[in-house]
Amino acid sequence: MYKTLKQKLDYHYKAFDKSQLEPDPLQFPHKFKNKKDIELIAFISSIFAYGNIKQIINTLNKITFILGEHPTNYLIEKNKATIKRDFKGIIHRFFTNEDIVNLILLLKNVYSKSNSLGNIFLSNYNTKVYNIKFALESFSKYMLELYQNLFGEENVTQGIKFMFPLPSKGSVCKRMNLFLRWMVRKDELDFGLWDEIDKSKLIIPVDTHIARICRKLKLTKKKNINWNMAEEITENLKKYDPDDPVKYDFAICHIGMRKLRF
Repeated sequence: MYKTLKQKLDYHYKAFDKSQLEPDPLQFPHKFKNKKDIELIAFISSIFAYGNIKQIINTLNKITFILGEHPTNYLIEKNKATIKRDFKGIIHRFFTNEDIVNLILLLKNVYSKSNSLGNIFLSNYNTKVYNIKFALESFSKYMLELYQNLFGEENVTQGIKFMFPLPSKGSVCKRMNLFLRWMVRKDELDFGLWDEIDKSKLIIPVDTHIARICRKLKLTKKKNINWNMAEEITENLKKYDPDDPVKYDFAICHIGMRKLRF
């Protein structure tokens, strides 16, 4: 069983290369070359990576069109009124227009101070900790606190909380783990911009596709899609690649999305 499953996992990992990228939110950061632009668009792409794939692509097409060829420059140069005008009317499932505008203004605050999401995340990353759970938790808390400082605690909507999930509350943190995979791993698909983080500490981004296939492959026994399930799947994938267990994520997810046989 071990040998057969490893062969299948490795086969699908190689088969789902960059030629198989679209449709996927990851296609958007691949349009940029500047590291800060890649990081920014990767984060935005991960935030909106929920719901129907056509809807995801449609929303991200609108957002990246507005941000233009140099998204971080747009954030730094445009004022609040211009951003509100440019993003007027854009919604995504239960993200309201105000949620989306405030997210862009939040990111403007980060990048206008010569900061980056990588710096914020790494400031809470401990190389001695077993995985990235606590760094992810600290990152989300930092961003939520910054949001409250900018817009007031009363404006922290369910949409904003969904953007910055907390593993301590059981959230599977699928989209945040997806963003971390893109930033930490390095291959044809993933960028490896945050090479200070050990890729063995990543947690697989679990959605319904990943959960369903991983149950069939006996990589998890859990029924509820939550942080514990994500950790269990990751631990079992370490049997097949202890240094890079999350490398199988893209292939497993797309096999599920495209209704293919594993």
